[in-house]
Amino acid sequence: MSTPEPGEFLALLTAEEIADLRVAGRPRRWDRGTTVMSEGDTSDWVLVLTLGRVKVSSHTAVGTEVVLAVRGPGALLGDMSAVDGGPRSGTVTALEPIEGIVIRDFATFLHDHGRMAVLLLQLITGRLRDADRKRIEYGAFDTTGRVATRLVELAERYGEATSEGVRVMLPLSQDELAGWTGASREAVSKALRSLRDRGLIETGRRRVIIYDLEGLRKRAR
Repeated sequence: MSTPEPGEFLALLTAEEIADLRVAGRPRRWDRGTTVMSEGDTSDWVLVLTLGRVKVSSHTAVGTEVVLAVRGPGALLGDMSAVDGGPRSGTVTALEPIEGIVIRDFATFLHDHGRMAVLLLQLITGRLRDADRKRIEYGAFDTTGRVATRLVELAERYGEATSEGVRVMLPLSQDELAGWTGASREAVSKALRSLRDRGLIETGRRRVIIYDLEGLRKRAR
């Protein structure tokens, strides 16, 4: 099991609560590219991610994919549908081989674990705040600013400090990055070229080296 990302569900739990999760659930693995949950489905199970990263996405009426989030170890997935009985609000796809704990009848589990229910409420509130922030970004920032913002987020969450700069192994294709920034693939390519020309980044196949993280943060504003 990887170390949970700060702020994710698993990172907030005590050792006893994690043990209760493991007793209530069962471990599962998925290969890269596998659909873990499908938008519109109804189910009472959730996944606590313990290894690897996934994307959460939705599709517009014309079929365009919109990436809503990239989630890593410690994330709780499928919780809203499991709690309110409504359909899944997004599709979860493995960006790399993943492992996790599947817990069925999650609403009953929360009923018996009151502190976890409160933690979940706090997490959902945080997601709503993040969604509001992204809507503001879409209206206030140009495409290059939005791409810079996403790269900063990936660097802070998954970046590895090297002698060259901060290396980020991107789990996303340019099409998926476009869906995460609310822009076309061509606009994202142009934005990445602009950031390269400024000397802020270097790009390769599914990786980015950030030479000037503070400069990238400034461009993201």
